[in-house]
Amino acid sequence: MKEIEKNKIAWQKLSKDHYHHFKNRLSQEDQLLNEHIIKELGNIKNKSLIHLQCNTGADTISLSRLGLSKVVGVDLVEENIFYANQLKDDFHLKNISFIASDVLELSKIHQDQYDIVFTSEGVLGWLPDLDKWAKVVKSLLKDDGYFYIYDSHPFLHIFDEEMLAKGELKAVYDYFNAPADKAYEIGGYASKTQHSENYWWNHSLSDIINALIKQGLQIEYIHEFDTLFWNNGNMEEVKAGLFRYPQLKNKFPMSYSIKAKKIK
Repeated sequence: MKEIEKNKIAWQKLSKDHYHHFKNRLSQEDQLLNEHIIKELGNIKNKSLIHLQCNTGADTISLSRLGLSKVVGVDLVEENIFYANQLKDDFHLKNISFIASDVLELSKIHQDQYDIVFTSEGVLGWLPDLDKWAKVVKSLLKDDGYFYIYDSHPFLHIFDEEMLAKGELKAVYDYFNAPADKAYEIGGYASKTQHSENYWWNHSLSDIINALIKQGLQIEYIHEFDTLFWNNGNMEEVKAGLFRYPQLKNKFPMSYSIKAKKIK
């Protein structure tokens, strides 16, 4: 698919910068996961986990530091996996491995199953087909295993980003049946902004939930938060790695989480 290949090219331009940025942070901070994720995952010691769309593996390493017995990270971009393995070696970690694969095609090369399937922070918008994605999620789960996602709220993404940073709400993008949004820049949060064509899909919250339900997964909860995991401009950091517009406290969903369980 042309859009996926363009995204792959775009993300590989960020890999080296991401590696250096997150190596520095992981050397100084034990955890890069925000408090919502840590609280909702709870005690995962001695569990097995696969991390979908892991980028260069920084959050995968943070997950491993929670006491997991086995951790596998998966990402589309070969350069991301190269640097993820660098990070693993930098921190002398033995319980982590990484796979280069399009998540939507992962079942063709990987059939292991896990206690937890995990994905977070800027992920689903890079995938065009949620039904195919949910099928892969289910295939990776052990009986009684669960899926967890924490991501930006699709409602957030209907608004003009620059105006939102000024505190003005102007809906300019579709929420329902949104076409791929084509952009020509990528990066900025942990790397220099690069000029590269890329595509992003805004999936409605109902589409996300229904894709999981159609695979027979039982939704245990859906949580919504008025904080975001990056500073979109003129936001205050209210917790480590969590930002909010002061004027929109309790008024605007910025992110969400879902836990869904595989039923025997």
